[in-house]
Amino acid sequence: MLSHERIWSALDALAERHGLTASGLARRAGLDPTAFNKSKRSGADGRHRWPSTESLSKVLDATGSSLEDFMNLVRGSQPSPESSFPEGAFPPQAGSIPLLGFAQAGSGGFFDDGGFPAGQGWDVVDFPAQPSERPGVYALEVQGDSMMPLYRDGDILIVEPGAQIRRGDRVVVRSREGEVMAKVLNRQTPRSIELISLNPDHPNRSFDMSEVDWVARIIWASQ
Repeated sequence: MLSHERIWSALDALAERHGLTASGLARRAGLDPTAFNKSKRSGADGRHRWPSTESLSKVLDATGSSLEDFMNLVRGSQPSPESSFPEGAFPPQAGSIPLLGFAQAGSGGFFDDGGFPAGQGWDVVDFPAQPSERPGVYALEVQGDSMMPLYRDGDILIVEPGAQIRRGDRVVVRSREGEVMAKVLNRQTPRSIELISLNPDHPNRSFDMSEVDWVARIIWASQ
C-alpha cells in the first residue's frame, strides 16, 4: 500500500543513497530547496501533504533512478540485482562474526587462552554475507601496487554490486573500455563520477557515466 509515510521515507532513502539531504535532493531536481522538508509534509491543519508526480519525475531524472528503484524503496527493499552479475560468488560464510573495540580488546575476559572470542559483551558485524542473502557478491584479487598502501598485491576484495554507495565509500569501477580500478567515491551525479585514487602516486579520475560499465561497493578486504 502506498502510504504517506512510505512515500516520504523512500524519498529520504533516495537522498541518502546519493549522499544528499532532503533539501539537497530537491535542489538537484530543480525544485524549491524546502520542498521536501519535514515541515512541508503536513499542513497546519494536520492533513498529509504528498509529493506531486511532477516532483517525483524530476527527482528520478536527476538521480538517474527508475520508477522500479523508487518503488523498491517504498516497499523497504533494495533494487533487485541484475542477472548479469559476475559468476563465482564468494563461498558462503557465517551471517555474522563477533565485534569488539580495540580498547575493550585490552581488557580481560574477552578471549580464551588460544586467542579466540570468549565471554560476554561482544557485538556482531556482518561478514561477507551468504550469496543467498546478497546475490551477486563476489571476490576480486588485487594485482600490482596501484592500490597501495591501502590494498596490497594479493589482497582479496569482496564486492557487492547493487549495494548503496555514498561519498567516501571504496568502490570498484569498470570503464566501458575494460579498465577495472578500486577508488574512493568522491562525487556521483547522473552524468558523471569523480574518483579519488588510493595510491597518491596515481591520479584521481573522472568519467562521464556513459563511459562507465558498472560501479560496485567494496564491503570487505583481506589483509
